[in-house]
Amino acid sequence: MIEYDAPVEDLKFLLFDVMNGAQTYGNLADLEEFTPDLAETVLTEMGKFAAGVFLPANRPGDEQGCQYDAETRSVRAPEAYQEPFRQFVDNGWPALISPVEYGGQGLPKLLGVVFDEMCAAANTSLSMYFGLTHGAIVALTKHASDELKQQYLAPLISGQWTGTMCLTEPQCGTDLGLIKTKAVPADGDNNRYRLNGNKIWITGGEHDLAENIIHLVLAKLPDAPEGTKGISLFLVPKILPNGERNGIFCTGLEHKMGINGSATCFISMEDAEGYLIGEPHQGLRYMFSMMNSARLMVGVQGLGLGEAAFQTARKFARERQQGRSPAGAQQPDQPADNILVHPDVRRMLLNQKAQLEGGRALALWVGMQLDISEHHADAATREQAGDLVDLLTPIVKSYLTDLGYQVCDQAVQTLGGSGYTRDWGIEQLLRDCRIARIYEGTNGIQALDFVGRKLPMHNGRAVKALLGELSRMQKDIADEVIGEQLQQALGTLQEALTWLLQAGMQDREQAAAAATPLLNLFGTALLGFLLARNAQVAQTLLEQGDSRPILSNKAALRDFYFREHMTRLPGMLAVIKAGKAHLMTLAAEQF
Repeated sequence: MIEYDAPVEDLKFLLFDVMNGAQTYGNLADLEEFTPDLAETVLTEMGKFAAGVFLPANRPGDEQGCQYDAETRSVRAPEAYQEPFRQFVDNGWPALISPVEYGGQGLPKLLGVVFDEMCAAANTSLSMYFGLTHGAIVALTKHASDELKQQYLAPLISGQWTGTMCLTEPQCGTDLGLIKTKAVPADGDNNRYRLNGNKIWITGGEHDLAENIIHLVLAKLPDAPEGTKGISLFLVPKILPNGERNGIFCTGLEHKMGINGSATCFISMEDAEGYLIGEPHQGLRYMFSMMNSARLMVGVQGLGLGEAAFQTARKFARERQQGRSPAGAQQPDQPADNILVHPDVRRMLLNQKAQLEGGRALALWVGMQLDISEHHADAATREQAGDLVDLLTPIVKSYLTDLGYQVCDQAVQTLGGSGYTRDWGIEQLLRDCRIARIYEGTNGIQALDFVGRKLPMHNGRAVKALLGELSRMQKDIADEVIGEQLQQALGTLQEALTWLLQAGMQDREQAAAAATPLLNLFGTALLGFLLARNAQVAQTLLEQGDSRPILSNKAALRDFYFREHMTRLPGMLAVIKAGKAHLMTLAAEQF
């Protein structure tokens, strides 16, 4: 059985001790009331809801899956999801971070990051039904007309309706310039369009949990330019404002290795009525508002699934008796020692815990930067925070989903044969986590985005800001050895960027070859800096008499990570500087 208890104490430590959240949010317009007391209440209730309501429905939903009715072209979500979804809506969770003027609670975006982690840990498939709704709310808030906002935002924010993101088609995958879905004005009405086409891999494209489903659809107008410059964005509701069923249908479900309770749909539009969002031919730019939100969510999914796997593996390791310690019997009154006496088991669990705590620190840091970018009074501060969010989003999506999958895999290994069975539930977490490295842009595409768009944007302004932040973290570290290692890590990052500037920018294939290794280099180094910061803050608090148990292991986790992960940075740099030659030598027929 999957174990999960929300890491509320670690979240409070990160938010208010490490990131000084009380002062930060006290200086952000419209977020001043987000005090430590309010945060503790919300975090505690989040954890109770995730573990008490979502988690019990996880395994039944995986076993039952979704049911498709070809005659009615409808989808029945798992029966176990019906009541938890109703409670999710009734308790007001969908409105948590949405705009107050449309019925939201207006709390910090950072809380959305936290809630996404908790819900993914407890029940990823169920969380997917509302996971993209927030992205739809963001896109509509930023780009839709006042009329569409007034009509559609409030029911989405309340959870009465859910939202989807309809991008991909059978022939194009990620290459959205190849989409074929067409939109034409309806009887000369410039406010209404008729859409025809097919979409695939649409999460929550059809289900029975909400009263209506609002699809955000990429399509091309008759006069559209070729490629991505000709894409427009449309709002296509399942149920029209007059109560009639619109011509957008599910034509089948994907048969997947994981997230079985999430309806992943083939969608067909047959003269479906839709409404243009914003200006024509700006759809891909508008959709990025939604995609960036989704990419942060997916990165945190990896974190949440990894946390549930780790907690389950930790419980097993504490209880399982097998063999004796290499140092001699540690529990001589028992037939065997607890497997935590074995160094290799400890290595696996320490690896899981250290990476998860570092990953959580990264996710919360980005969440706070998102709030600063929208609410700080100083324009330059908002600009820098926005740059950091843009730069770090592909790292959060890619690195944390890789990390989450590796943690799930190691959790299976920690349990041995028991991990490979359904009894403990980790095999489901591993299956569920695998898709996170693929959807919302595969991790390879995130790396290309990181290298090709994010590093060069604004003449490197964002990466300079990041390196400046890391340099400040390094200077705050009292431990001389750790400080020197961080200084070396900074040098490694700068050397990699110099190589990319000299070789990659002259040869796009070189940059593409270096993309994934470079993103992973940054991800590995970032977690090291953040774990070092955690340990420094914890040590200072301990010296001041703070006796919280959570503070006692931060230095040990930092030391483990520095020995097992930061020592890999030079090798990662060598792979980057090796360039493309070793990848591009073989002809296609030689594979």
